[in-house]
Amino acid sequence: MRRSLLTLVLGSLCVTSMAQATTYVRVEKDGTKTYSDRPLPGGQEIEVKPAQGYSTPTSSVSSGRPSQPDADNFSYQSCGVTPQNDATFTNPDVVTIAVVTNPGVRYSDTVILRVDGQSVGPPGTMNYQMSAPVDRGTHMISVSITDQYGKTMCTVNSSFHVMRPGVNSPANRPRPTPH
Repeated sequence: MRRSLLTLVLGSLCVTSMAQATTYVRVEKDGTKTYSDRPLPGGQEIEVKPAQGYSTPTSSVSSGRPSQPDADNFSYQSCGVTPQNDATFTNPDVVTIAVVTNPGVRYSDTVILRVDGQSVGPPGTMNYQMSAPVDRGTHMISVSITDQYGKTMCTVNSSFHVMRPGVNSPANRPRPTPH
């Protein structure tokens, strides 16, 4: 308790000493020290060094990425994905998805390819094959390309449709033979 009180008083005096340039100390008979900003009987004036502080650098980067130079005005002339939007496939064994950019993707850029909301392959995947059985219905493709600073350079979305006609579908009925 006594040590806590001493620490509290010492801490308060250190903060106060910045505003009050003079601090006094007196050593008691039991060896404890008493600090004050006013002269103490039997005490001496001491110099208290200011507490060490820290201030953030002015050009701090909160994302953990390097700061972006202003001179980097790169942009992709075109960014696309195949299959094209609203393409329809009937009973496909495989559907190949590919990202196409002009110019090609820079080494420092990151490509994220998603099919139906799920990332496919590691970052940087430019091609993906959906293998049999490709589920019937509409599938969504999204591509996002970001630079090394996290800036979005390109986004593209597309959807394609897979049809799987049933056995009795007109597409599966046998054609009449000519007589």
